[in-house]
Formats: sequence, C-alpha cells, structure tokens
Amino acid sequence: MTATLQEWIDKAEGDFGTASRELQVKQMPNYDAVCFHTQQCVEKYLKARLLAADIPFPKIHDLTALLTLLNPAEPEWERFRPALALLTDFAVEVRYPGFAADQEVAEEMYELCAEVRQAVRQSLGLA
Repeated sequence: MTATLQEWIDKAEGDFGTASRELQVKQMPNYDAVCFHTQQCVEKYLKARLLAADIPFPKIHDLTALLTLLNPAEPEWERFRPALALLTDFAVEVRYPGFAADQEVAEEMYELCAEVRQAVRQSLGLA
C-alpha cells in the first residue's frame, strides 16, 4: 500500500470516527456534522479505491460521479448509487442555513456510510 493510499484511508477513518462520536453525544448533538462527516468519509474512501485502481479523479464532491469512474473496477457497486446521491448533498448543503439534519437523517446517513465503507475496505483488503 502506498503512503498516499494510506493517507486517504486514514482521513476517511478520521471522518468516520468523528461521525460516530457525534452521533453518540447526548447533549446538543450536531447531526449536521454527522451528515457532513459521513459524506466526507465515503468521498475519501471512493477516492482511495480509485487511487488503488489507478483511475484518475478530479477534485469533486459528487459521489455519484466518483462511482461512475469506479464502474470498470467495481461494477457491483452500482447498487450504492441511490445512497451516494443522498450522501452527496451533505458535502455542502448541510453546512449552511436552510437545512438542518435531525437524528433520524443522521442515523440513516451513518448507516449508508458504514455500508459503503465496509465494501471499500473489503475491496482494499482491509479488515
């Protein structure tokens, strides 16, 4: 594994850990942050998989566009397209006034993230 690939994985895991911790907060949880960090985790994992497959990718936050780039390497991941479309919105929208996630949305995004995370980690040969 290259140092750059490991760095993408480490950054993704950092976002996953942040989302996990924030989801457990009892007083004043930040569900917007959970949604943002789940999107970031998936984005970084998809980019890690692209890197591992030697597929160039642009600096974008659109998870469905990243999935399209990954189709030759991981065609079965097409099943994630609806989840990735939902998660994509949390790259930007959730950080500004006009939208606020609640616990139900945060938990749903976390579950989607965990599912995609597991698939990527398995593909990369990680536990």
